Amino acid sequence: MTAKEQSDIRRKLKVLNHAKELGNISKTCRHFGVSRETYYQRKCVYEANGESALINSKPCPQKPKIRVAADIEEKILYLRKHCHLGQQRISWYLLRYHNMKVFLGVSMVC
Repeated sequence: MTAKEQSDIRRKLKVLNHAKELGNISKTCRHFGVSRETYYQRKCVYEANGESALINSKPCPQKPKIRVAADIEEKILYLRKHCHLGQQRISWYLLRYHNMKVFLGVSMVC
């Protein structure tokens, strides 16, 4: 298990244990900045499968049919990290300057 995975587990367990000790899930979620839905999902997964289930899963889909092409992904990541643009501005930028229409994880070159 990597250090990142151990850190994820510790952080999520901290939230679950705090809620158990406090007895108030709403206050715990506000304190840690976690939605109640996320809290209950993590709690359910933890109770069913233990600590190893709290490790973050891959955020990107591995199915090539629904994944954005690598060159477009690089442009999106660059704009997000360096220019701090949001979803709509990135979409606008790619359409205006690169003639690419990106929506719902699918890209189309006009």
